[in-house]
Amino acid sequence: MEGVFLGAALFSIFAVILICVFLFAGGLPAIGKIGVFSFLFGTEWSPTDEPASFGIFPMILGSLYVTAGAILIGVSIGVLTAVFMASFCPPRLHKILKPAIDILAGIPSVVYGFFGLVVLVPFVRVYLGGSGSGILTASVLLGIMILPTIIGVAESALRAVPSSYYEGALALGATHERSIFFVVLPAATSGVMAGVVLGIGRAIGETMAVILVAGNQARIPNGILNGARTLTSNIVLEMGYAADLHREALIGTGVVLFVFILIINLSFSYMKRVKR
Repeated sequence: MEGVFLGAALFSIFAVILICVFLFAGGLPAIGKIGVFSFLFGTEWSPTDEPASFGIFPMILGSLYVTAGAILIGVSIGVLTAVFMASFCPPRLHKILKPAIDILAGIPSVVYGFFGLVVLVPFVRVYLGGSGSGILTASVLLGIMILPTIIGVAESALRAVPSSYYEGALALGATHERSIFFVVLPAATSGVMAGVVLGIGRAIGETMAVILVAGNQARIPNGILNGARTLTSNIVLEMGYAADLHREALIGTGVVLFVFILIINLSFSYMKRVKR
């Protein structure tokens, strides 16, 4: 069995290495041909024009704006919901909320996108202005989508804190609320942050739902009500007909996205070490 476990671990590592080799072998030559500065900071994406332009800076900003909005919405609501379910929720209500949240986690992203298209987009158009398809709508939708991940991981982390922490705080005269927010929650910071990082990873990598509600405009957004195109949307929308340098540039876009995810995970690991 030790050999079986070792083989499974090595296979996982091999899969990650294979993905890295494919991405970097297919994307780095295109980035070199286009130019690193022109590729990362170019503001025009027009692969079918003569001469073609492959600047992904508008898509980088679009991904950052949409993900930041999703974090503001999803992390705040998700963490507070996890605290409620772990420490304040009555058992009968918990039996209803927990399956409901699990169902949210299993809904396909295209269904979320359709919900955003028929509910959120008209709501934003009527009450806030614009076309309805933009950064704000995509952020709200992604914030909803990452809630199950954050709530599930954060609640498990809160429940894993030894009960002696809570009991000790009560014995020192703290109220129930102060014991939870000033003792139990800080003790579960590592697990809560793990849920946040997983949520961020899903938000920045989401494609289908964003395509339906973000507007998909390959230009620098100048307001949260205006449309934007993310890195993932750019790949999906154009990979079907791309060829030659255009295709390689899209793979290079995947390299940039992979680096973003890597930076997020390394930052989380660094924060955990500093915390200790």
